[in-house]
Amino acid sequence: MIVIKYGGHVLENAETNDAIIAAISTFHLRGGKVVLVHGGGPAIETELQVHDIASTMTEGYRVTTPEVMEVVQRTLSGSVLRDLTNRFIAHGVNAVGMSSGDGQTLRAQKYWPLVHGERIDIGLVGEAERVDPTFLHLLLDNGYLPIVSPVSVQSDGQALNLNGDIAAGSIAGALNADEVLFITEVAGIYRNWPDMSSLIEEISLEELKTIAPTFVDGMAPKSRAVITALASGAKQARIIDGREISNLDSAFNGIGGTVVKA
Repeated sequence: MIVIKYGGHVLENAETNDAIIAAISTFHLRGGKVVLVHGGGPAIETELQVHDIASTMTEGYRVTTPEVMEVVQRTLSGSVLRDLTNRFIAHGVNAVGMSSGDGQTLRAQKYWPLVHGERIDIGLVGEAERVDPTFLHLLLDNGYLPIVSPVSVQSDGQALNLNGDIAAGSIAGALNADEVLFITEVAGIYRNWPDMSSLIEEISLEELKTIAPTFVDGMAPKSRAVITALASGAKQARIIDGREISNLDSAFNGIGGTVVKA
């Protein structure tokens, strides 16, 4: 069983998007169990600009005011989720679109990132408080392919914006996934980002923990998601550049990208 995180920047390219959906559909229809967690940062950015709503990023996370949260939820659990689900259905997949909070799958709590030694408030941004994979198992065991928006909810009903990588890692851990595969716009984890020659082919969880504090921007939540997934039950993680469809085909055969082993 594999959990796939489909990055929002890859979703932007229509041709690549169609090829990735076709490849995942084929893998699923041949008997592979898949949970797909999607992102959607560029789509959110577009909507925010349309509505003239200011938004900033801190340490790879979007600062989420209530006004921004309204757009995030409407975009991720609305247009992006429905479009992806419809596209999978077109490939003959029995796809089910859901938010990560549905079916008690993921309950979130407010996230306070540590920046320069201090916890800072970035608004309605969440992290997993607890994950119950019962509903996902029910769907998987009956031949469905769950497509999950990372938007989640606190126990008091407040919606929270979860980073897609973090949501995917938390869900993969709870499912004891054979692999959590991050389809993104970089070739993998770099020891000295952005030095392209420092790409890591394979690394252990313990070694990743030692270098993760040096990561910035989008690589920070990605490495945190990998650590979360493996520390809580997933067997391994793989990060690939999804802009080349051959990388996804290789990943389904256990080849390529950066592999992190528990």
